[in-house]
Amino acid sequence: MTTPQSPVSPLSAATTCPVQHGSPIDTDGPRVLLHTPEFAADPHGAYREMRRQYGSLVPMELAPGVPATLVIGYKTALRILNDPEHFPADPRSWQTTVPDDAAVKPMMEWYPNALRNAGTVHTRYRQAYTASIDGIDLHALHSTVEKIAIPLINSFCETGSADLVTQYALPLVFEVLNQMVGCSTELGQRVATGMAMLFDTVDAAKGMEMLSAALMELVALRRVERGDDVTSRMAHHHTELDDTEMLCQLISFYGAGLEPQQNLIVNTLLLMLTDNRFGGDVLGGSLSTRDALDEVLFNDPPMANFSITYPRQPILIENSWLPAHQPVVISLAGCNNDPAIRGGDRIGNRSHLAWGAGPHACPAKSVAYLVVQDAIDQLLDALPEMELAVPVDKLVWRPGPFHRAMAALPVAFPKSPPLNIM
Repeated sequence: MTTPQSPVSPLSAATTCPVQHGSPIDTDGPRVLLHTPEFAADPHGAYREMRRQYGSLVPMELAPGVPATLVIGYKTALRILNDPEHFPADPRSWQTTVPDDAAVKPMMEWYPNALRNAGTVHTRYRQAYTASIDGIDLHALHSTVEKIAIPLINSFCETGSADLVTQYALPLVFEVLNQMVGCSTELGQRVATGMAMLFDTVDAAKGMEMLSAALMELVALRRVERGDDVTSRMAHHHTELDDTEMLCQLISFYGAGLEPQQNLIVNTLLLMLTDNRFGGDVLGGSLSTRDALDEVLFNDPPMANFSITYPRQPILIENSWLPAHQPVVISLAGCNNDPAIRGGDRIGNRSHLAWGAGPHACPAKSVAYLVVQDAIDQLLDALPEMELAVPVDKLVWRPGPFHRAMAALPVAFPKSPPLNIM
């Protein structure tokens, strides 16, 4: 079957997949590519074309030679996410069939953590992970975000311009996470570099090596010097995680916190600076930052395609057979924009799947909301006349199968004196 040609659709870049991998539709036919600049530039157009051509289940490639099924139907996604017995998150059977140099393998392969396990093993890891997050003092976190945000704003407020990705969102989230886990700046920088390499699927193996070495140093430190932080609470939890298990929970914590929160801050700021429904009203006080956040979590969630599972056996879904042990990826963005559930005014509607669902749903939603909302409010309070410095169509979205992320968000504003540091 040939694919309609489009100047922006990734469907035009589809490739042929070996039959033995299986597929919901046309095992020897074309597969949609998500790791291309064309998809990054217009994912919503791509999702519409996928839905027209395939329905809820889309044959796709996560990387060259790595086939998977993408779920873009909301109700279908909920069925899968709430059925860990048939759709476990354990990738061990799958990863034996994938070349070691596959770009997405380090990001997707099995580790002893809550994200990549099922059943009682998942429960044990989840208990330690959730307890470490539940111990975060949200009131104190407000102050932490403010103390980090103000010096960052002061670093560019007198110049009248900034890139909100590299000069604000990334360093802010990175430092907040470092303080949450009790990590020094030097160790945290190595963590951030390694995590970025993983998410971009560029030299991901080296990224994992760098990330692991830094976090193992942190684990060893917090075993001896206990503090009021995520690492200490996890290290001394009654589940008695060993060092490798500790490492893997921390990788999950940074993975779930660094890239997604950075992207959520930036994507929300873009909406507030460019969309008339929000720009004037939000800055004028009629709509809250939280409303803008939820709009972004529906339309451009920071992790657009994730929540990966691997069926235990071939299973019939939506009149299509999904093959055993092959990735089923939930398109959080595609499902949120399923016409079957869209419609009407969605202000205050938080039924999106951006936080996942089922036993693997994000346990740090309250923490993430607070950090992101405070970061945005601090910036807009300080520089209320901020505007986008380039036309919207000149912005570049970073390619990648998982995230929805801008390469830069350049802004301009009247020069302003530095804020008082707390």
